[in-house]
Amino acid sequence: QVQLVESGGGLVQAGGSLRLACAASGRTFGTFAMGWFRQAPGKEREFVAAIRWSGSSTDYADSVKGRFTISRDNAKNTVYLQMNSLKPEDTAVYYCAASQTYYIGIPHRSSQYDYWGQGTQVTVSS
Repeated sequence: QVQLVESGGGLVQAGGSLRLACAASGRTFGTFAMGWFRQAPGKEREFVAAIRWSGSSTDYADSVKGRFTISRDNAKNTVYLQMNSLKPEDTAVYYCAASQTYYIGIPHRSSQYDYWGQGTQVTVSS
C-alpha cells in the first residue's frame, strides 16, 4: 500500500502561483510514476502532469504546458507541482496519484494509477 498526502492548495488571484506537494509513504519502492490530476465541479477528472520516479521523463497536459512544472525529491518521497500564471480555469481539486505498473512512456490515464491522495482545493479568482 502507498499513502499519498497532498498539501499546498489555496486561494490565489489570476496570474499568481502556488506549489502543491504530495508526500508518499508506505511501499513506495515499487513506484513507476507519480501524477497530478484535477477535477473541476461538473467535469471529469483530467490529467495535469506526471513524472517517472527514476530518470527525468515528464509529461504535461497541453493546457498547462509552459505554466506548470512537476518535480520530485526521491529522498523525501515527495512530488511537487509548481503552478505559475494561474488562470480561473485552473480552479479544481488537485489529486496526486502513484502508478506501480511499468508503462512505455508516461501514464496519463486515471486507470493507469494505483493509489490516490485525498485531493487539495485550488481556487483561482479573476
